Amino acid sequence: MSPAGVYALLSDGRTVQIRPAAPDDFAAVKAMHEEMSPDNAYLRFFSLSRTAAEREARRVTREPSLDHAALLAVYGGQVAGLASYEVERDSGGKTAEVAFAVSDTMHQRGIATLLLEHLVSLARARQVEAFVAETLTENTGMLRVFSDAGLPVRTRREDGVVTITIPLPPDDDGLQFDAYLDTVAGRERAANVASLRPVFQPASVAVIGASRRPGTVGRSVLENIKSAGYAGRLYAVNPNADEIAGVPCFPDVDSLPEAPDLALLAVPPAEVIDAADACGRLGARGLVVFAAAVDAAAGAALLAICRRYGMRLIGPNCFGIAVPSIGLDATFAAANPAPGTAGLVMQSGGLGFAMVDHLTRLGIGISSFASVGNKLDVSSNDMLMWWERDGQTQVAVLYIESFGNPRKFARTARRVGTRIPVITVHAGRSEAGQRAAATHTSSTATPLVTREALFEQAGIIATPSFGELMGVTALLATQPPPVGRTVAIVSNVGGAGVLAADACTDLGLTVHHPHGQTERRLRALVPDGGSVSGPVDTVATVSADGFRQALEVLAADDEVHAIIALVLRTGATGDLLSAIEDAEVGLPLAVVVLNQPEAVRTLDTRRGKVPAYAYPEAAARALARAARYAEWRGRPHTALPVLTDVDAERGRELVQAFLAARPGGGWLPPAEVVALLGHFGLPLAPAAEARAGEDVVAIGVTDDQMFGPLVMLGPAGPAADPAAGRSARLAPLTGVDADMLIDSIHSGPLSQSHLGPAARSPAAGGSALRDALLRVSRLTDDLPEIAELDLSPVIARPDRAVVVDARIRVEPQLPQDPFLRKLRLTGHSHSERMSAGIANASRPASPGAVSAQEPGTPRTATAAVGNADGGSDDGSARPAVSSAIPGLWPISSAVRHCEGNSRTSISRPSTVASYTRDS
Repeated sequence: MSPAGVYALLSDGRTVQIRPAAPDDFAAVKAMHEEMSPDNAYLRFFSLSRTAAEREARRVTREPSLDHAALLAVYGGQVAGLASYEVERDSGGKTAEVAFAVSDTMHQRGIATLLLEHLVSLARARQVEAFVAETLTENTGMLRVFSDAGLPVRTRREDGVVTITIPLPPDDDGLQFDAYLDTVAGRERAANVASLRPVFQPASVAVIGASRRPGTVGRSVLENIKSAGYAGRLYAVNPNADEIAGVPCFPDVDSLPEAPDLALLAVPPAEVIDAADACGRLGARGLVVFAAAVDAAAGAALLAICRRYGMRLIGPNCFGIAVPSIGLDATFAAANPAPGTAGLVMQSGGLGFAMVDHLTRLGIGISSFASVGNKLDVSSNDMLMWWERDGQTQVAVLYIESFGNPRKFARTARRVGTRIPVITVHAGRSEAGQRAAATHTSSTATPLVTREALFEQAGIIATPSFGELMGVTALLATQPPPVGRTVAIVSNVGGAGVLAADACTDLGLTVHHPHGQTERRLRALVPDGGSVSGPVDTVATVSADGFRQALEVLAADDEVHAIIALVLRTGATGDLLSAIEDAEVGLPLAVVVLNQPEAVRTLDTRRGKVPAYAYPEAAARALARAARYAEWRGRPHTALPVLTDVDAERGRELVQAFLAARPGGGWLPPAEVVALLGHFGLPLAPAAEARAGEDVVAIGVTDDQMFGPLVMLGPAGPAADPAAGRSARLAPLTGVDADMLIDSIHSGPLSQSHLGPAARSPAAGGSALRDALLRVSRLTDDLPEIAELDLSPVIARPDRAVVVDARIRVEPQLPQDPFLRKLRLTGHSHSERMSAGIANASRPASPGAVSAQEPGTPRTATAAVGNADGGSDDGSARPAVSSAIPGLWPISSAVRHCEGNSRTSISRPSTVASYTRDS
């Protein structure tokens, strides 16, 4: 079995390899235990036995099986820690005993916690339901690892020993897994920020390939760093110069006086690998690679070097990074960006430069900018986590052509979006655009329907064009999101007010109609010939003071949530821009200056900057997107619904039995379709007919190995285009997701006027249609083998939804755990990783069996707790650990007990963790 594995970040931002233990690791594991201090060894083994290290090494390095697993943490080529579990034989495979060990030199770096997360992922994939462990009461470090894991922990203390039971997620109420993922995400965010600090807050920078010739990439980058005012230590590398542009220059990387935090590689593609390796050997922590012509093989080699030395990588095929607040402009842009509050991550460096220039012109400025290019390592996920903690970013702007881990991206963006707006543009919407994206960044553009579902559920503001991206960014970078959809319109050009009202109505905004005191006050301000019924038409001859007062009157109306002010200066008009700038308006304000040349600019007012657009429609679109974002942010976070009558286990058995007979998969026979739907509370009634007032819809599912199941709702019937009129959401669906799915088709071909009371009216647990959608979501989420599902027609009745016809296609799946803490894999393109699955080094126990990294439905297992901290990079003599290209978790194909796995022939894994200080 190949000792494949993954890389992950420790709490200090350093990189460690997590991989299965193999027989070849016996000497290294034994050496790690023998080098433990007496105190550490006692906490691990409850004794100071001289034979304990050898017994433990033999136990954990035997071949993996479904009743035994052992993971190693390898740091600096040495075993730094290990975690293992042994399934208790009398538990029916449901409980496992866990053991951990961490070497003396690696405490307080999060190794035990990271190993526990990976062990949880592996055990859940094998349907284990609980871990059991024992540790000494004085082993506070290991007890803290368990208590801080984010899982429920039950303890029992007796005779100085603590017995710990940890039920694995999810639990019956559906909340435990979500809470666990939140805890894991918090640890990932902290580790990620630590790993990126040398990149975005470097104390020293080296430009490798800085040229003496002006106009080259290396020279431009060096000069930009100088002109931006970077205060850290700056070096250049060029064998033909002693200094360049006043910066000390060295002949090669090895000659640098220190290991730079950040190395900028402005070298030809053929020299990238050697330069990166030299930077890694010296101890650089971050790498930016500008070269575009880095092919797949070279990219894999580059990423392998970065993983080996623990460097974070920006690029290749990128335009660099910038952090204006510290004077770092490591780009070859024509001008330095201004510091500010917008964070930018772009796969297109050119668009990034343009966006930076626009935001600088607008006075919004940049908190940090990353042109990630082919994004072999650092991606939008990493940048969102950075902005979440940097204390500067108030709006996040993304240009993304592809996704490496869309499920983690969605969860991260959803969390970040509750604090700051996350804005993007739909790139690659057309076939031509997708072809261009594949050429541009060697990536496959995500289908529009899938991307729309992802963005909608994650609360991301997605625009169809770059111009609209700029417009909504200008609004949300300067104005708070409106708390409602009622917009007051005031204009000194009546026709402009009409266009603004039309645009607002088309976009779902409500035009405010003043009444009562507001109407009376406006009548006293507006000259003859004007109108105050809404939109407010002040006529062209309004004075500046009158226009200012009109704005303030509208802003004081509690019914108004935002204001659009449209102005055109004439010879008979006062300075209306000054009136806007002086007005006390405590609401979101968008200005339209009808004769301005810029599509959008900003005005300085008493309350800060406000956006000014050239066209009424642009202002309305920006406000509509901001209002939609505010509505999303105001919705309560809901857990997945509890469906107590679902029998997922029987459904899983049915699918696996079918795949055992047909390993290649296929369409389930009708009888098995009926049975499978019945296990999830979806009755099939082929003879059913819709009665008066009942609606007929179609529910479909397509599975995307990257994004997961996509649940679609639309019109039924043979004449219906499968794509037209359908709305989609990614599983698993919450109740809110299901409601939004139904609401989103009200404006399409299946409008609310065609939905009868059964589909619209709430029942005890939601509408019949809502309930059906949640059950379909649960079915596809529990059974990843479902590749395609089509329920059409579905009759939505007052008490339930009835499926009249159904088709289900299944195929073997080796799904991954998208939320497991791990870095991008070395040597595998995304498509290769997805096709290989997580268990490329093994065969599943039976067709359709889940792989080791997929969080499945829990089973129970018991595992022994070993030493929770370990590993050394101090150069001490120790048997070398077998090398492995980090890849995918293996899982044994055999369900067996290894010979000698009994308590008598192999020493019982002491559940006493000698981990004392890790967290």
